[in-house]
Amino acid sequence: MEINWFNKERTKLYTWICATFLLLWLIGDLFTDSGAILQRTVNNIWLVAYLLVNHLLLFEFTLPFIKPTWKRIMVAPFLLIAHLLSYSFGLYAWRYLGIELTIYTPIKVHSSMLAGVSYHFPYSVVSALYFGIIKYTSDYRKLKQTAQQLRIEKQEAELNYLKSQTNPHFLFNTLNNIYSLSRDKSDLAPESILRLSKILRFMLYETGGAYIAIEEELRVINHYLELEKLRYDSSLVIDFNYTIKDMKQMLPPLLLMPLIENAFKHGASETRSHPFVDIYLTIDEMHLSLTVKNSIKEFNGGEPVIKESIGLSNLRRQLELLYRKYSLTVENKQDQFNASLRIDLKSHA
Repeated sequence: MEINWFNKERTKLYTWICATFLLLWLIGDLFTDSGAILQRTVNNIWLVAYLLVNHLLLFEFTLPFIKPTWKRIMVAPFLLIAHLLSYSFGLYAWRYLGIELTIYTPIKVHSSMLAGVSYHFPYSVVSALYFGIIKYTSDYRKLKQTAQQLRIEKQEAELNYLKSQTNPHFLFNTLNNIYSLSRDKSDLAPESILRLSKILRFMLYETGGAYIAIEEELRVINHYLELEKLRYDSSLVIDFNYTIKDMKQMLPPLLLMPLIENAFKHGASETRSHPFVDIYLTIDEMHLSLTVKNSIKEFNGGEPVIKESIGLSNLRRQLELLYRKYSLTVENKQDQFNASLRIDLKSHA
């Protein structure tokens, strides 16, 4: 296993752990004996430097190396024994080396080597526990942040995919409307193309961001409704009303369009007598409510079957990704389709 000794974040973490442990060690010494502070500080730095190397080997090499494979399980006890000796006799030998180099000042004299090892070994244990707890806590937080970031990136990718499905679907239906006018050699075809160009401009330049103001959404909805009016004669009754306190209220672009588009494509276009589309939108105190009612082809016998379009299916998934509190209900009556959308805009995921 490769040990990344020069990882900048890792180096900062180990430096911080050692610095805080050294500080706590010095504070403990002050409570037990306030004399020889300078010598004690140098002694502790000398010992902590040795313990740091041992911790690096233990947590960055030995513990990751130990995996449930036969060969590694056989080697693991020897590695752990080596660390135990290093934390006990090795630390005392390091102290002795410091004394020989006149770096370490022997403030406390031990009667024997075993007495010295017994005296210093608890420091190794406490240091390893302290180091391990902080290291694994930091690793867990970083792993959790990484998982959260991956989740966000996945959601963004899925949202972009859903938009890439919805926008062409919406555009395709609009082009079909213009085709119908052109085929009938209608004088309204030029105006419909102008309306389409405004919608395209909106889709190209306004939908790239995560949010737009509700007034921009209303503008494109009105363009779409005017385009639909050109397609139908006066028999189609369109009623669009809204009550919005703050026109600068932000929401995802084209979020409302699937419900409105569905009312025409799978409703008014299939109704032979008295086609209608009623749309009512309210936004008050960060609560959005959209109700769309449209005529449908009369259904004779049995219960009406609800078949959701691609636009409605995509809308449901977008709502799941974008908001924690929302509801989208559809109801298919004998001659009328009702769709109701409720969103708590404060519950953005």
